[in-house]
Amino acid sequence: MLADTPLPMPAIGVGGVVFNGDQVLLIQRGQPPAQGWWSIPGGKQEPGESLVEACQREVAEETGLAVTVQHLVAVVERRQEGFHYVIMDFLAILADGQSIEPSANGDVVQAHWVAVQDLPQYRLVEGLTDIIMRSYQVVKGDYTAGLYDAHHQHSDFILSAPPRA
Repeated sequence: MLADTPLPMPAIGVGGVVFNGDQVLLIQRGQPPAQGWWSIPGGKQEPGESLVEACQREVAEETGLAVTVQHLVAVVERRQEGFHYVIMDFLAILADGQSIEPSANGDVVQAHWVAVQDLPQYRLVEGLTDIIMRSYQVVKGDYTAGLYDAHHQHSDFILSAPPRA
């Protein structure tokens, strides 16, 4: 940035990595930053919301789907196009456990279930492929990872400890 350009105030964002079998929920962004690119549903945390509440609200607003948030899978910082976000991405599951078609709402151009193997065909925002693939391995049960809601109050997320044999 130029020295005379004011720096943007960092904002807290959330995203929901939602799977339906071997498909992940993607949205095409309708506004900057990354307008036209594909991402997971998400947006800015509002005053008074917990991170979990913000994630649930954003997924519902952008896709019409209700989710239950599982745990934190990524923290990313993005400074681009005059924006500065610190984004908390959560693994989430459909609240009713059924496969439901998403609808594009708000500033979302399209919302689709995308087969994990088809991700290379989509222009994904920076770093998202790795987040999705690692989260998919957790969903499949290949390994346990992430920060979990320590006290079920949606405020403290810590590493899970594997059970001792």
